[in-house]
Amino acid sequence: MNDFSQAHESDIEKLGILRDYFASYRSLPSYSFMQQLLNMRSKDTISKLISRLKLMGFLDVAPDKKLSPGRRFFERPLSNATVQAGAFTASYAEGGDYITIDEHLVKKPSISELIPVVGDSMKDLGILDGDIVVVEKRPFANIGDIVVAIIDDKFTIKTLGKEKDSYVLIPANKDFETIRPKEQFFIYGVVAGQFRSY
Repeated sequence: MNDFSQAHESDIEKLGILRDYFASYRSLPSYSFMQQLLNMRSKDTISKLISRLKLMGFLDVAPDKKLSPGRRFFERPLSNATVQAGAFTASYAEGGDYITIDEHLVKKPSISELIPVVGDSMKDLGILDGDIVVVEKRPFANIGDIVVAIIDDKFTIKTLGKEKDSYVLIPANKDFETIRPKEQFFIYGVVAGQFRSY
């Protein structure tokens, strides 16, 4: 299988420009605009670049003959190095793999939904106001799962717990009380991941 290690450095640079364009406009440029965008004068040179990127799986052609992202277009480098939240670590390691964000965060696309978090009742578990959680929609969960539950037609995110024979919803912030629903509540889904931007 072709990968970045087999790609010419200038192809990788141009792929980066196409990715940035797509991030801004949610489409790929036409062949003619691509010449200007990539500073390539010849249509033949553009065609060869596109052929190479298609061969490696970064570009594809939609049924209407327009360029579209290929299966690898959204891959991002996953470093072999780690970053420590405590002691220092080596700053760079050669190599690494490539993954898509979906591949890392969304294990079951058909039942997954992204839900923004409002409030800080789960901050001690690192779920902060403004984060987005990846929720696998299902009406059941295990004790200890972080769940999105529905109480009185309102969402809440808490850890599912149990006291005697009753389920409870436990916050991860001492300023909030455990929720002990008097009426039946529903599990909307289980939190499978989260992300935030700065």
